[in-house]
Amino acid sequence: MNEAAAENYRKRMARVLDHIDRHPDGDLRLEALAGVAAFSKFHFHRQFAASFGISVQAYVNLSRLKRAAFQLGCRTEMTVIAVALEAGYQTPDSFARSFRKAFGVSPSAFRKNPDWSAWHAAILPQTQARKHAMTLYTSDQVDIVDVAATPVLTLRHDGPPHMLSASIGRFIAWRKANGAGPQRTRTFTIFHADGEGEPQVELACSRLPGLALEEGMGEATIPAGRCARLQLIGPGDDLKDPANWLYREWLPASGEALRDFPLFCERSNFGPGIPEGEMVTDLYLPLA
Repeated sequence: MNEAAAENYRKRMARVLDHIDRHPDGDLRLEALAGVAAFSKFHFHRQFAASFGISVQAYVNLSRLKRAAFQLGCRTEMTVIAVALEAGYQTPDSFARSFRKAFGVSPSAFRKNPDWSAWHAAILPQTQARKHAMTLYTSDQVDIVDVAATPVLTLRHDGPPHMLSASIGRFIAWRKANGAGPQRTRTFTIFHADGEGEPQVELACSRLPGLALEEGMGEATIPAGRCARLQLIGPGDDLKDPANWLYREWLPASGEALRDFPLFCERSNFGPGIPEGEMVTDLYLPLA
């Protein structure tokens, strides 16, 4: 198989993931999804599993439940029944059974006390499947841009990586309670590291006047300067691969030198109800 044929095959398979993401309440049966990729229904389930390491039905279920859990935790104006119907479930009971099987609690219990660590662990196969569908990065995807100084409010996560979801949930709750959601403020993540290379993360949003900060929160500024920007389409749950590519491949070939500020990203057009194929993450590598 030549490179052009391989890329065409990959795009056809990735098109199915985007279709599932955009139509959670649509016809996501095997035959319909095989048609999206223009493959035979007699082989598609094996092609899908071989490409993404997960069955078609398992991916569909996780994609629906991922969005549903996010809506339960972040869109309190939606009833549990409305969330279930939007996720493509015909009855609240069938939704509750699937939700409990995936996350270990009922939808109502998750709404009262979202366990984002359990959520992250449960959706990992779906996240990895989308990761496999991503294109290889190339230098023409990187722009050199001038970033303006941006004052931000931050919540630092210094715990183990698997507990990051809990910090994200806390930061989301604080932003909602203070009217500082993504509709009014920009959303950033700043990636620090300690002396052992253990990732330390600051969750950040652009500063608004008069906001009351909670314990562990602070103020900072993303400084002005040149940055290499790699734009990624999708949820941006795992930025390890694109970040490693920037350091390993792009930076040595570019001839650029790094500035004394950590790698950071800005997330836009994201949240409950936004198809993953329309979410945008700009990854910034500060340059001298």
